[in-house]
Amino acid sequence: MKKYLHAHSPYRIFAFSAVATIAALVGAYVGFGTEALIVAAILIVVEITFSFENAIINAKILAGLSRFWQNMFLTIGIIIAIFGMRVIFPVLIVMLTAHLSWTDVIDLALNHPDEYAKELNEAHPQIAAFGGAFLLMLALHFFLDDQRQTLWFEKLEKRLQGYATFWMPAVVALVIITMLTLLPFNHHPGQTITAGLIGIATYSAMHGLIRLFEHMKAKKIQTSAAKKAMAQTGVAAFTSFLYLEILDASFSFDGVIGAFAVTNEVVLIALGLGVGAVWVRSLTVYMVRKGTLNSYKYLEHGAHYTVFVLATVLLLGIFLHVPEIVAGLVGMGLIGSAIISSRQAAKA
Repeated sequence: MKKYLHAHSPYRIFAFSAVATIAALVGAYVGFGTEALIVAAILIVVEITFSFENAIINAKILAGLSRFWQNMFLTIGIIIAIFGMRVIFPVLIVMLTAHLSWTDVIDLALNHPDEYAKELNEAHPQIAAFGGAFLLMLALHFFLDDQRQTLWFEKLEKRLQGYATFWMPAVVALVIITMLTLLPFNHHPGQTITAGLIGIATYSAMHGLIRLFEHMKAKKIQTSAAKKAMAQTGVAAFTSFLYLEILDASFSFDGVIGAFAVTNEVVLIALGLGVGAVWVRSLTVYMVRKGTLNSYKYLEHGAHYTVFVLATVLLLGIFLHVPEIVAGLVGMGLIGSAIISSRQAAKA
C-alpha cells in the first residue's frame, strides 16, 4: 500500500486528475446528455495532448521551487487555471472589448452562447498578440542563451548562441511585433502593437524579477553543493509561481477560443479544458518527481521549439486563421523527436 501513497507514486500524483475526469464526464452526461459527454471527453483529450510542452516548461521551473510552492501550484494553481483562465478570463475579455457589464456578459455566456463566442472571437487579435509575444520571448530566451551546454540541433543552436545578450530576446521580439503591425493586411495594428508590447514587458519583468531574487539568494549560499540543492522560497518562489500562472495563461489563450469550434456551451468548455489543465499539472509534478528532464536531455529543447511554433501560430492568427491542430501536431512531432533523440543519446 505504501508504494501507492508514496510522493513519487504515479497513482498518488494522477489520482486527483482521474477523479476530476470521472466527475466532469458524469456531470456532463447528467446535465447535458450523451453528446455532451463525448464533447467533454474530446476537449479533455485535446487540452492534454496539445499542452504537453506546457507541462515540460512548467516542470523546469517547478523543479527549482520548494515542496510548499509545488503544492501551491497543484492547489491554488489549479483553481486559477480552471476558474481564472477557463471561466473568468474569457468573461473579462468580453467585458473589456465589447464594453458590457459583468452581468450582461454572464447572460450572453449562459443564454446566448453564439453571441458570446462571437464577442470573444472579436478579442482574438489582442489575445493572440499578447500570448504570441510572451511565448516568443520564452523561446528566444532559451535559444539565445550562451550558457546552455546541451544542444540538440547543434549547428543552428550554436549559431543562435553567438547572438546571445540579455537584451537580444526583447529586441528580436519587438522587431517582429513591429513588422506584423506594419503589414498592410493587418487590420488590427493598434491592438497588435499595444498587446504585443505588454506581452514583451510582462515576460521581461517576471523573468527579470526571478533572476534578481535567484541572484540575491545565491549570494547567501557559500558552498557550491548547498547552492545546487537550493530551492526557491519566499518572494522569489512567489514570483516564480506568478510566472507559471502567466505562462499557463499564454498557453491556454488559443485553446479557450478554439474550444468554441467544438461547442458553444460555456459549462462544457470549462469542464473539458479545466480537467485538461488538472492533468497537465499532474504531469508537471510527475516529471519533477521522476526527474524526467534529466533522463531525456533533449525534451526541454523539443518543448521550446514547440513554444516557438505556438508563438508563430498565435501571431499569424492576428490576421490569418491558422487551425489550432497545426500547432498541436507539429508540437507532438517535435516532442516525439526529442524523446527519440534523447533515448539514442543515452544509448550512445
